[in-house]
Amino acid sequence: MISGGGTGGHIYPAISIAQALKEILQDVEILFVGAKGKMEMKKVPEAGFKIVGLWISGIQRKVSADNLMFPFKLCSSLLQSARLIKEFKPDAVVGVGGYASGPLLYVAARKKVPTLIQEQNSYAGLTNKWLSKSVNTICVAHEGMEKYFPKEKIAVTGNPVRKTIKLNPNRIEEAWKHFELDPEKKTLLVIGGSLGARTINESVLGGLKKLETNDIQLIWQVGGFYYDEMLERAGEGNKNVVIKDFIRQMNFAYAIADVVVSRAGALSIAELMLTGKPAILVPSPNVAEDHQTINARALVENEAANMVKDDQAREHLIDEAISLLSDESEQEKLAAKIRSMAHENAAVDIANEVIKLIA
Repeated sequence: MISGGGTGGHIYPAISIAQALKEILQDVEILFVGAKGKMEMKKVPEAGFKIVGLWISGIQRKVSADNLMFPFKLCSSLLQSARLIKEFKPDAVVGVGGYASGPLLYVAARKKVPTLIQEQNSYAGLTNKWLSKSVNTICVAHEGMEKYFPKEKIAVTGNPVRKTIKLNPNRIEEAWKHFELDPEKKTLLVIGGSLGARTINESVLGGLKKLETNDIQLIWQVGGFYYDEMLERAGEGNKNVVIKDFIRQMNFAYAIADVVVSRAGALSIAELMLTGKPAILVPSPNVAEDHQTINARALVENEAANMVKDDQAREHLIDEAISLLSDESEQEKLAAKIRSMAHENAAVDIANEVIKLIA
């Protein structure tokens, strides 16, 4: 059983682990457990796996009716988790973070079912810290996580990333044609997540003239929520600017980008490591425990990425991007450092840790 979700940063690693298990164990049966109404209930079946939803949600930071319902949802999820484990009889249970992983992993550990959790960030989430006392193995993406977890349980595996994110070098010409851009010009890729990021979008919008003046091409994922607005405000006719609500051929975008501007979610950072791209990270301030800033600092301290704070992005982001695009030696240094931090076989390594538990 594999549990977790809520965001792509939890869902896609979970799917990657499941796919790796299927490749290694041909006759493995996998059941996902998610939270009702969350995106995993759609994305997991699209990947070809069965999923069951628990009636569970997180505690809101502000006073709300949902918080009053939390104890009832938790009790319901614990009871349903116990029933699912009794019916499915899993040999191991894996948690990747998200609302549903807490109840399921807690029940599984109490029933002495072998358990493994995966922590994607440099800062451990509350659920994983709580579960760490009772699970068997803790797979982490970064060194130094013994400050959050028992050292003897830790395996440093990295974060699983979709296999298609790296482009075959033979297809580079196809990537340029896909975006209708010029291979002779510097190219900036800006990604604020699938939903977009207001601060990053406003920063880019305010810097379009500077990018044009410096003859810099832009591939800009604005997010579905902001697409119509940004398209209208940016105007038409600039052949150096490609605006997308969501970039489906992300392997093409990474392949032709000289520099990437990105949020500092665990999945985004794992992709940057795997593709070896010089990056400017703009951590979102609207996440639990400010973990994106901690993720970004881990790279900055290793000279593997640059960082611009969210509240300084409108003033400095585009200038920082132009500066980095004009400094090839700095790009090479950042690319080499971030590439050295990659774990190319993370999904397989985590799958093997699961197999160790049931061998």
